[in-house]
Amino acid sequence: MTNEKRSGGLRYNRLFTREGVDVFDLFEYDYRSSVIRNPHGEEEYEMKNVEVPKQWSQIATDIIAQKYFRKAGVPQPDAHLNDAVGQGLLGREVSAKQVAHRMANCWKVWGERYNYFASPDDAQVFYEELVYCILNQACVPNSPQWFNTGLYETYGIKGKPQGHYYVDPADGELKKSTSAYERPQPHACFILSVEDDLVNDGGIMDLWVREARIFKYGSGVGTNYSNIRGEGEKLSGGGTSSGLMSFLKIGDRAAGAIKSGGTTRRAAKMVCLDLDHPEIMEFINWKVEEENKVGALIAAGYASDYEGEAYKTVSGQNSNNSIRISNNFFEKLKNNEDWELKARSDGRVMKKIPSKEIWNQIAYAAWRCADPGTQYDTTINEWHTSPKGGRIRASNPCSEYMFLDNTACNLASVNLRKFFNEDNNVFDVKGFEYTVRLWTTVLEISVLMAQFPSKEVAQLSYDYRTLGLGYANLGSMLMVSGIPYDSQEARGIAGAITAIMTGISYKTSAEIAQHLGAFARYEENREDMLRVMRNHRLAAYDADEYEQLSIKPQGIHAKYCPDYLLKAACNAWDEAVEMGEKYGYRNAQTTVIAPTGTIGLVMDCDTTGVEPDFALVKFKKLSGGGYFKIINQSVPQALKNLKYNQKETDAIIKYAVGSAAFAGAPFINPQTLSEKGFISEEIKKLDAALASAFEIGFVFNKFTLGEPCLERLGFTPEQYNDWNFNLLEALGFTAAQIEAANDYICGTMTIEGAPHLKKEHYPVFDCANKCGKKGERFIHAHGHIRMMAAAQPFISGAISKTINLPHEAKVEEIADSYMLSWKLGLKACALYRDGSKLSQPLSNKSDTKKTKEASTETTAGQDSHFIDMGKLTVDELLDELHKRMQESTDTKLKRQLSRIVERKTLPAKRRGFTQKAKINGQALFLRTGEYGDGTLGEIFIDLAKEGSTLRSLMNCFAISVSVGLQYGVPLEEFVEKFVFTKFEPAGMVDHPNIKSTTSIVDFVFRCLAYEYLGRTDLVHVLDKPEIGNTGNDDWDDIPTGLEYAKPPALSDVRVVGTSPNSGSAVQPSKAQRAAVSANVMSEHMKSMQSDAPACNTCGHITVRSGTCYKCLNCGNSMGCS
Repeated sequence: MTNEKRSGGLRYNRLFTREGVDVFDLFEYDYRSSVIRNPHGEEEYEMKNVEVPKQWSQIATDIIAQKYFRKAGVPQPDAHLNDAVGQGLLGREVSAKQVAHRMANCWKVWGERYNYFASPDDAQVFYEELVYCILNQACVPNSPQWFNTGLYETYGIKGKPQGHYYVDPADGELKKSTSAYERPQPHACFILSVEDDLVNDGGIMDLWVREARIFKYGSGVGTNYSNIRGEGEKLSGGGTSSGLMSFLKIGDRAAGAIKSGGTTRRAAKMVCLDLDHPEIMEFINWKVEEENKVGALIAAGYASDYEGEAYKTVSGQNSNNSIRISNNFFEKLKNNEDWELKARSDGRVMKKIPSKEIWNQIAYAAWRCADPGTQYDTTINEWHTSPKGGRIRASNPCSEYMFLDNTACNLASVNLRKFFNEDNNVFDVKGFEYTVRLWTTVLEISVLMAQFPSKEVAQLSYDYRTLGLGYANLGSMLMVSGIPYDSQEARGIAGAITAIMTGISYKTSAEIAQHLGAFARYEENREDMLRVMRNHRLAAYDADEYEQLSIKPQGIHAKYCPDYLLKAACNAWDEAVEMGEKYGYRNAQTTVIAPTGTIGLVMDCDTTGVEPDFALVKFKKLSGGGYFKIINQSVPQALKNLKYNQKETDAIIKYAVGSAAFAGAPFINPQTLSEKGFISEEIKKLDAALASAFEIGFVFNKFTLGEPCLERLGFTPEQYNDWNFNLLEALGFTAAQIEAANDYICGTMTIEGAPHLKKEHYPVFDCANKCGKKGERFIHAHGHIRMMAAAQPFISGAISKTINLPHEAKVEEIADSYMLSWKLGLKACALYRDGSKLSQPLSNKSDTKKTKEASTETTAGQDSHFIDMGKLTVDELLDELHKRMQESTDTKLKRQLSRIVERKTLPAKRRGFTQKAKINGQALFLRTGEYGDGTLGEIFIDLAKEGSTLRSLMNCFAISVSVGLQYGVPLEEFVEKFVFTKFEPAGMVDHPNIKSTTSIVDFVFRCLAYEYLGRTDLVHVLDKPEIGNTGNDDWDDIPTGLEYAKPPALSDVRVVGTSPNSGSAVQPSKAQRAAVSANVMSEHMKSMQSDAPACNTCGHITVRSGTCYKCLNCGNSMGCS
C-alpha cells in the first residue's frame, strides 16, 4: 500500500539559527588529538587535529573520532591532487562539521525527494536547525545513523550489498538492496520472530542467520521463544523434542562469536519467554546454574573476569533474559493457586506448579544473577496501538522498544539540560517542542530511506513506521533545580516533560499524515490507536477512569507539577488527539526512553534516560591525556539554587573534592613530609599527582617518587616492590592520620557531613550508588520504580533502565520491586544487585589497614638476628617455619618440623551449634564443636535415614574432617576443596541463608564458611537467624576415637631470622601489574560499581547504561553500539 501526498508539506521557521548566517559559523572550534590505549597501555587508536566545537569534552571528541568518523572513501581538502592512478585523494573524516553535514543533508535530500517539505526554503531551514542541534549537543540520533547515514549522498560511497531489503515508496513493492549505503541501516532496535521449525525460513537455525546480520552492523535484537516446543514434547516424525534450552544455548554461542559490530564484549540480545512455557523453570534458573559453574571454575583456578575462561566456558552470557507475565498469574499468586504450564504443540497442561514457588524462584534467580527481568504482558498489550496486527510478544535487548515481531525502530535522544535555564530554573518548553517536532520528522524520514535485514522486517517496519524519540539528562536537570530525584516534585516534572515530548511527537505524526497519509495499517487499528491516545491524554489530566486498562496509570499530579509544564503537557495531548482523530497518524509508535549510552557521552550528558547520577565527584578527561578530578557539574548550580552563598558552596565542594594539595592538610603536609626526609622536588611531584587521585596512598609509590627517593628514605627494593607495601604507614603515619589527611586532600567524594550543608538538602544530591567511603545515602529501589511509573503513561514504548540495589539487598526486596513495578503500571523491570556476578571481588575500595600500636618499640639500628619467640606474633612464627619448610632441600628436616604439629585438644564441655536443614526433601542435622576461642574443632553430620550407606559415609567423613581440624588444617582449605561438590541429593534447601546446593558436602561447607569465616559470597541471604542452643548441653559428648591430652608447656627456644638482604624482591603478578596500571578513573568506578566489567577496548571500568555497560573513557558500549 502506498500513501499519496494530499497537500502541501511541513513548514519550518527558524528558532536556533539565523538567516544569512552560516550555521557552522555559530560555533567556535578546537583542534584536538584523540588517543585510546588498550589495557596494556599500548596505543589502540590515535588521530590528531580532530575538529570539534569548543564546548565538547575530550570524551565526546574521542567518541566521534574513534567511532563515528568514516575511516575511508572521504574526499580530502586537497583532493585536487591525484594519487598514483590519477584519482582524487580519499581518506577519512576529520571534523564534526563533516559528520553533522552528511547526516542532516541525507535527511533533507530524502525529505525533499518524497515531498515532506512545503518548499525548498523549509528544507534548508530543516537542514540548518538539525546541524545546530547536533553541534550544540541538543539532540542526536542513535549510533547506526552516525555510522551509515549520508555516506552515499555526501561521498558517493555505495559498498557491496549485504542481503538487505526495503519497500520502495514509489510503488510500494518489496525489493532487494543493490548496495550497502544508498539506503543506510539507521535502525538500532529489532524484534524478530522464530517458529517451531528447525531449518526452514523463519525457523530456529534461520534465526541465527538473521541475528548475525543485525549484530554485524552494531544493532541489537529481541525474540520471544515461546513457540518452540518444550523438552519431551512429541515431534511430527516421531521421537521427542530436545527442548527449548538446548537451542537457546546454541543461539547464545552464535551471538557470542559475532558480538555486536565485532567490537563489543558481547552481542546485544533479548530472550523472552511466556510464563506458561513447559521449560519456564529451567529458563528462570538458567543463569543461576551457569553462575554456579563459573564459581566452580574460578575455584579451580580459572580467570574470573568477564573475558576469562570461566565465563567463556558457560552459556547465557550474551543475552538479557525476560519472562512475560500476565495479570492472570498475579491473580493466581494472590489466591495461592497453581500455575499451569502448557504444551506448545497442542496446548494441553503438562504440569502444574504453585504460583508462589514460581514467584520465589524468579526473585531468587534475579537476586542471584540479575536475570530474568520481568515484562508485564497484559499492561503492554492494553497500551498496544495496533493489536489487529498481532500481540506484542517481545522487546529489544534494553526493553524500551516493544512492538510487533519482525519490526525495527530507530532512535534519537534530546539533551534536557540544553533546554533548562539555570538562572531562573525554567524549562524552555518552546525550544523543546520545536526540537521534538524536528526530530520526529528525522526519524520518520529515516524509515523511508532505510534498508532492513529481512523481508518481513522491511515490510512491517514500512507498514507501521515505529519511531523511538527519547531524552537524556533528566537526573542532572533535577539536581540542578535543587529537587530530590526521589520526590513527588521530581516525578511531576518528569511526567510533564515526557507528556510534552510524546504529545508533540504524535501531533507531528498527525501533521505528516495530513500531507502524506497515515501508516499503511492505520485504518484497521484506528479505534484501538485512538483509544490509546485518549488514555495518554487522560493521564496528563490525572483522570480517575481510563478506557480498557486493568491498572490505573500514574498521572501528572497537578499539586507537584509547575503550572506552565502541566498546561503545556495537557495542550500537547489535546492537540495530538484532535489532529489524530482528523488525519490519523503517520507512525504507530513515536517515543521510547533509551539508555543513550554512547550518544549520551557525545552530548556530554551526566545522566541517561530517566536515570539519576551515579557520583558527585567525577574525573574529567584532558585533551593532552590523563584526568582531572572535578565536582559533578550539577552540584554548584544546585547549591546556588538552594540559596547557599559562594563561600559556603566552595567549602562544600572542597569537602567533596578535596584541596588537591598537601598545603594546610592535617598530619601529612609539606612540613611533616620534609621532616620524614622528602626534598622539595619530590613534594612537588606528589602535589602534581594529587589532581587525579581519590586516595593519597596511590601517589606514594615508586612510579611517582622514583626508586632513588625510596632508597634514600631507607626502604629496600624488597619493600617497595611488594604490591602490599604501604609507604605512608611505613613512614610512621597512623591509619587515623592518613584518613584525616585523605579527607582534606582528596575529599570525601560525598556531601554527607559537609560544612554548612543542611540535612534537609541531602536528598537533592542522592545518587544511584553510595558516594565515597563515607557516603551512606543512595536512592532506594522504590525511588527508581516510581520515577519510571511517572514517565511510563506518556511513552509509546517502554523505558530502558536497570534498578540498582546494594549487595545487602534480600531476595524479598527483589520480589517486592517486581511486584511494585506491576502495580504501578510499568511495562518492564530489570534489577541488578551489586556483586551478584562472580566476575570481580565485591568491593575494590582501598581499605586502610588497621595496625595495632606496638606495646614495645624495637631499638633502632638493632643488628641482632636472634628473635625472642615470646615477642613473635603467631603469623610471624608460622611464616618463619613455612619459609624453613619451603627453602630446605632436607626431607628429614621437613618431617621433623611436621612432627611439631599435634592435635589441639577440645574442651570436654564446649560450645557450638546445631543446624537443621532439608536438601531436596532429605533432612539432615549439622552439629559443630568449638574451641574456647570460638574456632571450629569438630563437626557431626546426621541424616534422618537410620542405617543407610549415605549416613555411614557422612559419619566417617565428619570424623576425618574433625581430625584434620584438630591437627591444624585450616577450615579455609576444606571450604575451597569441597564447595561446589556435586552429587545427589541436591537442589533447593530449606535453610535461612542457603537456598540451593549441589550436594550435602557443598551445603555443609557453605554453612561452616558462613558461620566461622564470614564468607557471605557462599550464601544467598545474609541476615543471621536467632540461635537457640549455644552448646552448653551435657549431651554434647566427645566423639569415639578422639582422645584429648594436656597441652605441652612452651620452652624458651629462640628462632634465628634470615638476613633482610638475602632474599630476592617479590615480583608482582600480571594481575597485580594490571591493577596498578589501571588509571584513577577505573579505581573510582570500582569503588561504586564493584563488579562492573572492564572495557574490552581500553581496560577502564565501565558504568551501567540501561541493561548494558558503557565506558566513560573511550565511549565503547558493552552491548549494542
